[in-house]
Amino acid sequence: MDAKQAFRAINQGQISSVYVCYGTESYIMNEFIERLQEKLVQPEHREMAIVRFDTGETPVDTVIDEAETLPFLVPSKIVLVRDQVLFAAGKESAKIEHRPERLIAYMEQPLESTVLVFTVPLEKLDERKKTVKTAKAKDCVVPFAALQPEELLRWIVKRAASQGRTMEADAADELLRRVGTDMRALAAETDKLCLHAGQGGTVSSSAIRELVPMATEQNVFKLTEELAALRTAEAISLYHELLKQREEPIKLMALLVRQFRNMLYVKELGGQGYSSQQMASQIGLHPYAAKITAEQARKFSMERLAALLGELADLDYAMKSGKIDKTLGLELFLLRTGSRGAS
Repeated sequence: MDAKQAFRAINQGQISSVYVCYGTESYIMNEFIERLQEKLVQPEHREMAIVRFDTGETPVDTVIDEAETLPFLVPSKIVLVRDQVLFAAGKESAKIEHRPERLIAYMEQPLESTVLVFTVPLEKLDERKKTVKTAKAKDCVVPFAALQPEELLRWIVKRAASQGRTMEADAADELLRRVGTDMRALAAETDKLCLHAGQGGTVSSSAIRELVPMATEQNVFKLTEELAALRTAEAISLYHELLKQREEPIKLMALLVRQFRNMLYVKELGGQGYSSQQMASQIGLHPYAAKITAEQARKFSMERLAALLGELADLDYAMKSGKIDKTLGLELFLLRTGSRGAS
């Protein structure tokens, strides 16, 4: 089942005895676990009814012993297990011995009063393992992948609406451009903006620009946009603003290197016919970041990107060896790059 189906089933009171939750979107995974706790456990009973383990520290026999033990003074309990060994391709600790056959047997006949939840904070499960095959056969695997750009925008708008506020798509897009794709940070900023807007109010793009500071990585996205558009003065002004915020030039340079390298990867993969979603997976980017990177990459030639990466490598050596002042060195790079453009 996918995450939406799993949430819907919980809301309808259809709760499985075993869940294997995996994926890179930890915010939604944690929200899912919180929803389970709300449905099954009274707040005052959480200490007795929620037990936590980590397979990196505890053998699975101990986990199953707990799962097979009836809850004490409460009708049901939740056993939460963080895992990168039993369902993923992680390396087992030499000190911890696991018997996966014990877990497989339990999944075949789980205790009704226990909800056993494994969380695997990785993009994929190890499909070769019997534990994964059994979990899939029991339909208890729930993926939590990063939201696509359109889904993320809808999520922001819906969060504002749930608080009695209106947020248009262009305002949600502005928030994404300033905060990035971290859903925890997006949730916090959305809630803050809703408080500012007041009950029945509207969260506007202008309010977002006024109240929400731009994250460093998002500033680097903007910096590359200014360079590509030959807006050298704007790029330098943004650089000086980042220096006022005490951002280190070497850190900014490393982020520029990563962005130019990602643009080069995107152009190469695009030439091979990859879709935006496939590019995001291959490069290890959030789909929204991959979308912005692809838009920027269209403004640069392959040769120009390769040349810029070479210049940055030389600058990195010069800055770290003391041959050039780091603040001045990066500013000169921005001036040169802005004057030449993206071609």
